[in-house]
Amino acid sequence: MGSLPHVVEDCAGILQLYSDGSINRSDINLDNFLNNANPLNDVVSSAVLWKDLLFHKPHHLHLRLYKPKQNPPSSSSLPVLLFLHGGGFCVGSRSWPNFHNYCLRLSSALQAVVVSPDYRLAPEHRLPAPIDDAISAVEWVRAQATCENPDPWLGSGVMDFGRVFVLGDSSGGNIAHHLAVRFGSGFDDLGPLRVRGFVLMAPFFGGSVRTKSEAEGPPEPLLNLEILDRFWRLSLPVGETADHPFANPFGPRSPNLDPVKLDPILVIVGGSEVLKDRVEDYARRLKEMGKKIEYVEFEASVRKLEKQHKDIGDLHQPSTFVRVVDM
Repeated sequence: MGSLPHVVEDCAGILQLYSDGSINRSDINLDNFLNNANPLNDVVSSAVLWKDLLFHKPHHLHLRLYKPKQNPPSSSSLPVLLFLHGGGFCVGSRSWPNFHNYCLRLSSALQAVVVSPDYRLAPEHRLPAPIDDAISAVEWVRAQATCENPDPWLGSGVMDFGRVFVLGDSSGGNIAHHLAVRFGSGFDDLGPLRVRGFVLMAPFFGGSVRTKSEAEGPPEPLLNLEILDRFWRLSLPVGETADHPFANPFGPRSPNLDPVKLDPILVIVGGSEVLKDRVEDYARRLKEMGKKIEYVEFEASVRKLEKQHKDIGDLHQPSTFVRVVDM
C-alpha cells in the first residue's frame, strides 16, 4: 500500500498542498493570519454602500463595489479606484476583513468609487492568471462607460472614467506594475477610460539575489523569507525562479522599461519590511530612467497601518493620489 498524502507546502493553514497534488483551503486560521484586523467605526461603515457582483462568468470571479452613500452633485462624478488585494498570489480575497475595511476607508475618505476584484489564485492558477484577471476587471470598468446598460446601482454619471487609479497591495502591487507596463506599452485601447496613475503598496517583487533587508532584516510576523519563497514556488510557472519577469521587473529576461510610457507611479513601503530594499531599488531604477515615480517610506509596515485603520495618514488621504497625477 502507498503512503497517505502528506502536506508538502503549508501557508499558515490557509492553504495546504499535499504530496498527491491535492489542495486544501480553509478560513479556520484566518483571524490569526490577519492578526485580528480591527473593525471600522460606525461612522465610516455607515457612510459607504457596497455590494458584490459577478464580473467574469467563465472563471466565476466576483468583485466588490464601494461608493459613498451620499451621491455626488449632479455636476460632478466620482474618481474610480481599482484595488487589487494582496496575499502572495496564493491567498486573499476581496471579502477578507482587512481588505474590505480598507476599501470602505478609501471610498469614504477619498469620496471615490472603489472596485475590488478577486483574481484566480495559485497554485491552481499560476501566473499570469492573476494579471489576466486584473485586466478583465479593468475591462469591466471600461464596459460601464461604453455599454448601453451599465450596472444600475452606479447610476448615470456616478463614475468619472477620466480619473481612474490602480492601487495594489503586495501581490496586488506586483499586478499593478504589470498593468502599468502593459498600458504604457500601448497594448490595450482603454478609451474612454483614462488611468491617471498607479499606487504600489509594498509590492511583492522577487529576485534570486537577496537584498540586505531580505538577508539581514528581522522577519515580519506574517512574512519571512521562507513564506516569500513558498509563495514564489507556488505562483510562478513550474520550474521558474524569482528572476522570472513576473517576479523581478529587472531580471535578465524582463522587458526593457526605458521606452515604456509609464503613467505616474507612487510606491509605498514600510521601513521595517523584509522587501523594503527591493521596493526602494525598483523606485530608484525607474527614477533614473526619468519615469514619473515617487517613493514614500513609512516607519511602520504598510500591512500594520492597514490593519489599525488609525493614524494611517497618507495611505488614504486625497493628497497621496493627487501627487500621482501631478508628478
